[in-house]
Amino acid sequence: MGYKDKNIYDMIIIGGGPAGYTAALYAVRAGLRTLLLEKLYAGGQMALTHEIDNYPGFDNGIDGFTLAEKMKAQAEKFGAKTKTAEVLSLSLTDAPKLVHTSTEDYFARTVVLAMGANPRELGVAHESELVGRGVAYCASCDGAFYRGKTVVVVGGGNSAAEDALLLSRIASRVILVHRRDALRASKIYRDAIETSENIELVLNSTVSELLYDEKLTGVAVENKSTGESKRIPCDGLFVSIGRRPATELLTGSVALDESGYVIAGENTKTSIDGVFAVGDVRTKPLRQIITAAADGAVAVTFAEEYLSRMGK
Repeated sequence: MGYKDKNIYDMIIIGGGPAGYTAALYAVRAGLRTLLLEKLYAGGQMALTHEIDNYPGFDNGIDGFTLAEKMKAQAEKFGAKTKTAEVLSLSLTDAPKLVHTSTEDYFARTVVLAMGANPRELGVAHESELVGRGVAYCASCDGAFYRGKTVVVVGGGNSAAEDALLLSRIASRVILVHRRDALRASKIYRDAIETSENIELVLNSTVSELLYDEKLTGVAVENKSTGESKRIPCDGLFVSIGRRPATELLTGSVALDESGYVIAGENTKTSIDGVFAVGDVRTKPLRQIITAAADGAVAVTFAEEYLSRMGK
């Protein structure tokens, strides 16, 4: 069946994280016929966070799964529709735009890309089951839980250095583990780490084992040159070895940067008219729940502008 035989949505949102559901909420309240596609569950990475203390409005904190369900329910209350389906391919320059999924094809006048980004994992045993019990991937999200404690940061780039410096203001001791013999971080970060009183470097080493009982109690690190292994007692492990944006479907269509993020500014506009990128999937200086939600609201504003220009 061609698109003329099907209903056309004003907006299709791909991804049900905070950016996606904020866009859905703003879109339906603006009178746009809106569909959100999510292949797993509401919230994305946020849903895996056991406690969120830095999202406004929850003075006692809230777990990520509950916050995600609240965002979904609020958008659906005003008329947004959610379909559980995996997007297999996109035709974003068509009019209307085609979204081909594992269940059926959908058509839309505008598309919002909200697929997010996933942290790169160490790949050691028991890593996933210890997330929220000592293993974390976001220092600015979870660092406050380790006040006065000992933490290990893994990585050697700017992100790892920033995380170590942030944690050094919270934790009593920070051990920065890097697989090479020197940090790759910019000089300004290296200098700050060298002058820090509570950051220790463990270079030319990798984390080979996680030590735990009910929660993380330490890590084993192995020196790549000598093969020597040692145990480091710690309360938390922050993995900061990069993120992978979920943009595999977009190769060859929307412009991406060298790391695979969608090139889009604060107006969320991409290289294709009528296509917007929100949340962790786009190029941006800070990836947090609140900045993702802000993107969702912004995208709808410019989608309305686009639809008005197109006479829709």
